[in-house]
Amino acid sequence: MKSMPAAFRKVALGVLSVFWLTGAAEAAEVRVMISGGLTAAYKALVPEFEKATGNKVLTEYGPSMGTTSNAIPMRLDRGEPADVLIMVGYALTDLAGKGKVVAGSQVDLTKSPIGVAVKSGAPKPDISSVEAVKRALLAAKTIAYSDSASGVYVSTEMFDKLGITDAMKDKARKIPATPVGEIVAHGEAELGFQQISELKPVKGIDIVGPLPNDLQKITIFSAGIATASKEPEAGRALIKFLASPAAREAIIASGMEPITAAGGN
Repeated sequence: MKSMPAAFRKVALGVLSVFWLTGAAEAAEVRVMISGGLTAAYKALVPEFEKATGNKVLTEYGPSMGTTSNAIPMRLDRGEPADVLIMVGYALTDLAGKGKVVAGSQVDLTKSPIGVAVKSGAPKPDISSVEAVKRALLAAKTIAYSDSASGVYVSTEMFDKLGITDAMKDKARKIPATPVGEIVAHGEAELGFQQISELKPVKGIDIVGPLPNDLQKITIFSAGIATASKEPEAGRALIKFLASPAAREAIIASGMEPITAAGGN
């Protein structure tokens, strides 16, 4: 143990605490639906949870909102099974209002800023101020934004705030389901806007940086228990682990800020 790296020690201690919380319960299959923002950290952390608990985590990926076939609300409407939902906080709250999330189970996990990306090797525009972002948008020939929380903000609030809504109509487009970074990497858009945590895993792009504070919109990602869950206790243990200090380094490495929480109900 003495030679164990500090980061791994934190994770090990964290998963051991989860094991204690789950007690001697039989191993369970935990079904998770998760949107893109938390995916990188989630993929790094889930194997540790599985090792500590003996539980198996089965994951489906999709946007927090929208009408594409893999969007989480659409999956739930089709009756696909889920124990844990991890998605944009206000979208999870909307599902709770529709009776699809157990009341009181919602836990805020991370804060996620919006970033700007260009194709690898392309010139990086100045985005250090509101006016600089406006100039970059007006100069770009093509712009891509997501069909989830960051894209809703960019297209319905940010463009209006900058006074360029009309100028964006013919060159800015919403990208359903596909990560915006992939569109930029393929040269289909000069600028891409999405949460930094969703841009970081994409190869073939350079992240210019986050939007300046006066334009930034922080998205909260939250987790909750689906009302149709067959393994609610195992689901709560997973949420507790993702909200624990053991998850902190993986969350930060993915480009997000962890929200310290005691765990779910």
